[in-house]
Amino acid sequence: MDLRFFQKEYECMPKDKIKELQSQRLKEQFKWAYENVEFYRNRCNEAGVTPKDVNGLEDLHKLPFMYKDDLRATYPYGLFAVPMSDVVRLHASSGTTGKQIVVGYTKEDLDIWDDLAARQLVAVGATKDDFVHVSYGYGLFTGGFGLHGGATKLGCTVIPVGSGNTQRQITIMKDFRSTILACTPSYAAYLGETLKDMGYTTDDICLKAGIFGAEPWTEEMRRGIEKSLGIKAYDIYGLTEIMGPGVSYECGEQKGMHVNEDHFIVETINPDTGLPVEEGQKGELVFSCITRKAFPLLRFRTKDIGILNHADCPCGRTFVRMSKPMGRTDDMLIIRGVNVFPSQIEGVLMEKGYPANYQIVVDRVNNTDTFEVQVEMPEDKFSDVVAEVTKQEKELQAALLTILQIKADVKLCAPKSIERSIGKAKRVIDKRKLHD
Repeated sequence: MDLRFFQKEYECMPKDKIKELQSQRLKEQFKWAYENVEFYRNRCNEAGVTPKDVNGLEDLHKLPFMYKDDLRATYPYGLFAVPMSDVVRLHASSGTTGKQIVVGYTKEDLDIWDDLAARQLVAVGATKDDFVHVSYGYGLFTGGFGLHGGATKLGCTVIPVGSGNTQRQITIMKDFRSTILACTPSYAAYLGETLKDMGYTTDDICLKAGIFGAEPWTEEMRRGIEKSLGIKAYDIYGLTEIMGPGVSYECGEQKGMHVNEDHFIVETINPDTGLPVEEGQKGELVFSCITRKAFPLLRFRTKDIGILNHADCPCGRTFVRMSKPMGRTDDMLIIRGVNVFPSQIEGVLMEKGYPANYQIVVDRVNNTDTFEVQVEMPEDKFSDVVAEVTKQEKELQAALLTILQIKADVKLCAPKSIERSIGKAKRVIDKRKLHD
């Protein structure tokens, strides 16, 4: 057995064989989705495409796009292709209105997901002798269970710590002899700082590698994490809508993330025209799930911008590689691994009697995102008494925390003090340098 790969027969499959497999699976999956999901069948009928029109990859362009709004419109189970009695787990991600995106998995879907996460673990050098320290959140978020399942499939010892309680994390990492860390990159950076603050060095822990995703991060941040924790840091990509972490993963070359093409088809399109972009050009990433049975999403527009690289990788894997996401086509912010929409903030402000004159200021200090919401005070709430202003800021901060599930620093400003714009208002000031 080649210990560099978890499933070498797929990960190193000749490119022409990958295309043959994708064509066959696409044909079968489209028929499955068309026959079992009424919403999708209606969408396809409107587009004039039926199963007899799809015989392989050459027909992929005939399929209509699917959007996140479609998942909201069919909340909670309208896109499921199997009876709920066959769904063994649900996951969800938050949306702009509080209505969550709900996805389901059959037992077979979970087996595939475990395989994909195990591929990532093997790619970073993991074996069954490793201790995988999972600091992603558990629950409806896919991060924790995704890496947990992959580590279990590989036969590693899983340490399901979850997120938070950072000093305790360091103690567990040290005492339990964790060798592989899985969390968001910003939390990994914080763990590195905490390790130092507690008086420890990298010699006091056994970590050798880290698998980090769920938010954008730079090569500079990667190098900082590697130094502070004494590890090699790897990127992983996934979406709740598609599967979860493990849709694509970095190998030891760290030159892009291999997309698991035996289970997903990835395209890059011009977000305005929907047409394919040329090889090596930036485009919106579009994914099709070609083996998932409970939630067979095809041609899902992620709104993530990236580049695909079909060149051979020195690692021996033949799957196409994708770059780190280079931004989004919408206005969603990812702050410390949490999706934040300006519309969520605006809704809270208006509910609390504040005008819709605000700015969101995001920065990155010492590899950790900072998040400030500057809000104009209405005339009837205006006060120059510091204690009163502080009280109002704390009340608004608590209200935002309830909706966003992430703490924002609130700064109340005098009425009419935030600059007005001619045309579309600039609500977000993102000072983070996410791309080198």
